[in-house]
Amino acid sequence: MAVVMDEVALTAFLQTAFAQVADDFTVEEVGEMRARVRLNVAERHLRPGGTVSGPSMFALADVGIYVAILAMVGPEALAVTTSAHMDFMRKPAAGADLIAEVRLLKLGRVLVVGEVLMHSEGQEAPVARAAMTYSRPPSGGGAT
Repeated sequence: MAVVMDEVALTAFLQTAFAQVADDFTVEEVGEMRARVRLNVAERHLRPGGTVSGPSMFALADVGIYVAILAMVGPEALAVTTSAHMDFMRKPAAGADLIAEVRLLKLGRVLVVGEVLMHSEGQEAPVARAAMTYSRPPSGGGAT
């Protein structure tokens, strides 16, 4: 299975379809059934104590899997999260972007299952792990 959207196309799609949050993320790399996405950490992503908030980490996982799906199937704007689980393992480094390494485990006609490992830039140890399932719209529906 070949990649059908590269980093440039994915970034343009996010700017168009999700302009309200697109600047928060950088699509760094995509490949077959995988992606690497960065959360460009800003003050709005922090909670008291200077660490990245859980909702910001969830958003990174969600966008990361969405990007990996789009890379493989093209612009399906209506693909939606149907299940999500997050394990928060350690505090993210203060003042560092978060990097999501995404892997799609199953890319079906209706359901997509993926996992994400997140780490602070410059550190190897993961700060969180996410497992998510997405539902894809029926063929011909939702493509933009």
